[in-house]
Amino acid sequence: MSTAPLRCQKTRQFRDLVILLVSMTFVCLSVFTLHADRLWSFQSIQRPGVPNPDRPSAWRSNPIDAFIYDRLQLEGLDPAPFAEPLTWLRRITFDVHGLPPAPEAVHNWQNQNVEDHATRAAKVDALLASNHYGERMGRRWLDLVRFAESDGFRADFFRPNAWRYRDYVIQSFNEDLPFNRFILEQLAGDEIAPNDPDALIATGFLRLGIYEYNQRDVRTQWSDIVNEITDVTGDVFLGLGVGCARCHDHKFDPISQNDYFALQAMFTPIAPRESAPVATAEEWQTFLDQQEKYLQATESVRTRMNTLLEPALKKAVHGITIMFPKDIQRMMTSDPGTLTPLEKQLARLANRQVEYERKRAYNKLGKEEKKKWEELKKELAEFDDLKPKLPRADIVSDIGPDAPPTIIPSRNPEDQQVVGPGFIEAIPAPEMTIQAPPTAPNSTGRRTALARWLTQPEHPLTARVLVNRLWQYHFGAGLVETSSDFGNLGTPPSHPELLDWLAAELIDHNWSVKHINRLILTSATYAQSSRPSELTRARAEEIDPENRWLWKNSMRRLEAEEIRDTSLMASGELDLQIGGPSVSGSSQRRGVYVKVIRNQKDPMLEAFNTAHGFSSMAQRDVTTTAEQALLMMNGDWTMNRAKILAVNLIQSSYPTHADRIREAFLLCLNRPAKPVEVDLALEIFEIESTAEQDAQLNQQRWTEFCHALLNANEFLYLD
Repeated sequence: MSTAPLRCQKTRQFRDLVILLVSMTFVCLSVFTLHADRLWSFQSIQRPGVPNPDRPSAWRSNPIDAFIYDRLQLEGLDPAPFAEPLTWLRRITFDVHGLPPAPEAVHNWQNQNVEDHATRAAKVDALLASNHYGERMGRRWLDLVRFAESDGFRADFFRPNAWRYRDYVIQSFNEDLPFNRFILEQLAGDEIAPNDPDALIATGFLRLGIYEYNQRDVRTQWSDIVNEITDVTGDVFLGLGVGCARCHDHKFDPISQNDYFALQAMFTPIAPRESAPVATAEEWQTFLDQQEKYLQATESVRTRMNTLLEPALKKAVHGITIMFPKDIQRMMTSDPGTLTPLEKQLARLANRQVEYERKRAYNKLGKEEKKKWEELKKELAEFDDLKPKLPRADIVSDIGPDAPPTIIPSRNPEDQQVVGPGFIEAIPAPEMTIQAPPTAPNSTGRRTALARWLTQPEHPLTARVLVNRLWQYHFGAGLVETSSDFGNLGTPPSHPELLDWLAAELIDHNWSVKHINRLILTSATYAQSSRPSELTRARAEEIDPENRWLWKNSMRRLEAEEIRDTSLMASGELDLQIGGPSVSGSSQRRGVYVKVIRNQKDPMLEAFNTAHGFSSMAQRDVTTTAEQALLMMNGDWTMNRAKILAVNLIQSSYPTHADRIREAFLLCLNRPAKPVEVDLALEIFEIESTAEQDAQLNQQRWTEFCHALLNANEFLYLD
């Protein structure tokens, strides 16, 4: 008799038992964890006293060091010695600027005393004062907010105005804009300061999600857009994955489905505005006055152009309109005054596709009509000197003072619930009044209320999440390792008292990001070497192999933009211009200004794990792949940098090969060459050759030498 049926039955029983146990575990966990009083991150921030351990004198100038040293003592660990001066200089210059120190900075710093707090503080202040600080911090923020300059999906159209948001972020960090104001402008700049171009550009945060240009199901598309904004807001500002509560109460954190949609109701009224003017009232009035002159001067030619294009326009508009469902067609062609707020939003979303087809109506003209059109375009171009211009950006405003309903979806329409705007109930922060702000009476004021709720001193998450991210940027891992998950599935803080002290310090110092950066970067903790003695290392790695108690500094690989920019800086090609429209990857501008096309990233940046731009990225991956090695060793990018650096060295005024070798080490590795390294390198240039071969071989040898430096681990890694 076959035993197969019996085995199948036992397999099914075992499977059912596993499913039952897993289900029971989920139920038990969800019941347990939905209590906010058991979740550390939902507790109010309490400023702890600074501990007073018996610590070395060099560790007594910064409160951060008191917390770290106290924990090291508790764990029976000793800190690593201070890093060598040039090691610390290279580390901190990359951390603050994303660039290596210049050769003159290396010369001036190599004999400095890193153990002296005042010496470190003076250098940190100088670095923070540079505009390169904003570029480095800005790139980190752009990772978080899923910044990209294309739509995604198959077409992946370029967004020509997205760079303005990038520049706003860089400028905000350079000016040390208080972080509570930074949040307020990004969530509600149009409500609090509708005449401030920077505040309007800041709302580009709400426009960074993906968009499918030819999606006819606009109801689902609009739902997806609002869902994505809600999820990213939770990730970035709360450090919580609120999206898990979209379909049901969160199984692990105290976030109900009602909480999720109450939060989403803050964004339900938004109305995207494409290429909207962002100008002061004075600039706007000047534009209108000049626009009137331009319209009068060009009335005749514009009328002829419109007459010529009108049949093609009608055909294009009709062709795209009939692609939508009947109810959406009605909204698209109705007087907006007769539509509900939701119908206005859906009509706008659908009409974006109409506008796209209108711009392509020229393609529907016949051969002779296109010829006439081109002639008229040339005639119109003669008036370009009269045509006024205004900066434009993709921003948001509310659809009006009345919000569309926010509905918890259900398969059964009768079970759908309407939810009003609100906050996560388990978070112990006072409720905020929601009302139209006097500066924007045609808006609901919901996003302003949300921003003010997030930035109340009593809010337990916002300040904690930010200071933890700053710690992560400088140490490679946050005090909470899961920097966008402060929930039950995240890791608890390694130094909870320090985390709260930093959060309170941020709030008490007007939410100054530079203040927290300065505290971290001037600490003895940050100044430690990554290479303690063998005896210390062996004992420490046994107690704390992951370095959670920070008994040393940790090495890290340079990020994609840093590798790219450092190569250009070494070859003398780097263009340090600040801001402006994005450029191609072949440009000599810094990596933060390279176009971020979601489906076609720059090969060099993509190989070294640049942000993908599809969702919030709290921490980049660090992979080691064959593609990276091939790009560095055989790729045109690195080889071209090596060739240009070689030519620069050959043509320099240095009298000897040894002097040129020393300069190459300063440019590539940011330190003086050791005598043995100079001697080994000189052997490359001592190969005999004929006179005819001298020039060619000389350049080839220098190129190979420079190429080797640009491929060194010391070039790619930060100690």
